[in-house]
Amino acid sequence: MRAAVIREQRERHGRRIVAVLPVHYPKPLLTAMNVLAVELWGPPGPPRGVDAGRVQPYVCAIVRNAFAFLASGAASEVDAVLTPHTCDSLQGFATLVSDFSAWPKPLLHFQHPKGEDRQSLRTFLGRELRHLADGLAAVTGRELEPAALSKALALHRRIDDARRFLLTRRRGFAGSDRELYTLLRRGEYLWPADHFRELEAALRTLQAQPTERGIPIMVSGYVCEPMGLFDVLNEAGAFVVADDYAGVGRRIPVETLAPAPDPWDALLAWVLSMPPCPTRAATQTARLEHLWRLYEESGARALLIHTQKFCDPELFDVPAIRQRFAARDVPTLHLEGELELAPSGQASTRLEAFVEMVQARQWGSA
Repeated sequence: MRAAVIREQRERHGRRIVAVLPVHYPKPLLTAMNVLAVELWGPPGPPRGVDAGRVQPYVCAIVRNAFAFLASGAASEVDAVLTPHTCDSLQGFATLVSDFSAWPKPLLHFQHPKGEDRQSLRTFLGRELRHLADGLAAVTGRELEPAALSKALALHRRIDDARRFLLTRRRGFAGSDRELYTLLRRGEYLWPADHFRELEAALRTLQAQPTERGIPIMVSGYVCEPMGLFDVLNEAGAFVVADDYAGVGRRIPVETLAPAPDPWDALLAWVLSMPPCPTRAATQTARLEHLWRLYEESGARALLIHTQKFCDPELFDVPAIRQRFAARDVPTLHLEGELELAPSGQASTRLEAFVEMVQARQWGSA
């Protein structure tokens, strides 16, 4: 599917293609420069190439698989690779790709400012955004036009609003969790205007009087792979009602952003408006407060923490999250994976037992 989208966007629309590593990056900037962002989350499954062996065994599967995938030449149709400053492993990935592989394409970088919002952070971020625009200009052979950036930001605000509405009105979406997340994740590789049309179509199908689906749960983690986990949850009698995946919910501003006269100021505000995430400018206290607010407002009855093995930014927060939710008597399950293609038997059993336990608690308190 992604290969077909890349070919169509290049041949029909003349767009440049940039492979983007997780997680946070200024996507409106790429859209404004007529660049299609194709996100590389692994890909899932066994590493596709022998070069995975060049990465330390304690590095997460997302970085290991992405490195092997690119080094094998499987992404030869893209024009450049963008690596955000997500974690030390991805920074190591950027060094390996340029120094030890046969990758001949430009490597772009985007540094995340860390810590609480302050003037020095905003100054640094503004310079990083302009530095990335210069790198994209070298790839595309065209300079950024302020009017194009304003138009791209308006489109992405509409996309954000649609995605937020679908997640907060989850009970009214007739499809399964897998169908909802498949739709939301198509934004990882579709041209934004095409993705927005799909989101609009889904919004028109929302039910005004949703039917009961089972136990509502909240999910928090890095990336929702394997997608089969949603099938296990739904079959066990639960459904996702609140999302804190880094690749989904944490990339949607909590509220609609107002346009700003200066598109650069608007872009900076867009980047800073994302929910707290351990991979960018956020404190653990702010994140815990955000998670609890999301949990309460959604009406969830349990929390599933779904992390990838060796993902340090996520794992550092897990003890604090478990402690905060345990203090409020919230059933919590921590499930760790390695970017598998399908849930293991053990993972499925643990999910099914977890849902049964939450159901028993609910019946007992009824």
